[in-house]
Amino acid sequence: MSLESVRAWVAEHAPELRLIEAHGSTATVADAAETLGVEPGRIAKTIALRVGERVLLLVTRGDARLDNLKCKAAFGGRIRMLDPDQTLAATGHVVGGVCPFGLATPLPVHADVSLKAFATVFPAAGSRNASLEITPERLAELTSAEWVDCSTLPG
Repeated sequence: MSLESVRAWVAEHAPELRLIEAHGSTATVADAAETLGVEPGRIAKTIALRVGERVLLLVTRGDARLDNLKCKAAFGGRIRMLDPDQTLAATGHVVGGVCPFGLATPLPVHADVSLKAFATVFPAAGSRNASLEITPERLAELTSAEWVDCSTLPG
């Protein structure tokens, strides 16, 4: 069902984008990078977060780690990740397929500036084996994402 909601959303809002339905898993950053043949940083992971009573999505590069101090500064409070059931309820997507497209309920989307290091990135597309390729700028445009600096890069 979730893949279908993404498919319908893409058809309506960005028909130029192509869904990639892989034979292998794209549920984790490592699996997605291997399946798609790209470096882990190009996997755009979408994380469902709670700040106080607000639920939001943060899209960041796959090899980045969340920085609690930066997140607190960007979102005005302490972040907590939603558990798998809460994530499914809020987004309509299972963990491993969470993306900012075809959401069950409207949620604010934030794009981490770390995504801008790449010409294109690969967010999930509503299932554990689907994704799409998109420029970070187009992802932010389509989702009305606010750019934030919330991550720390490996190094």
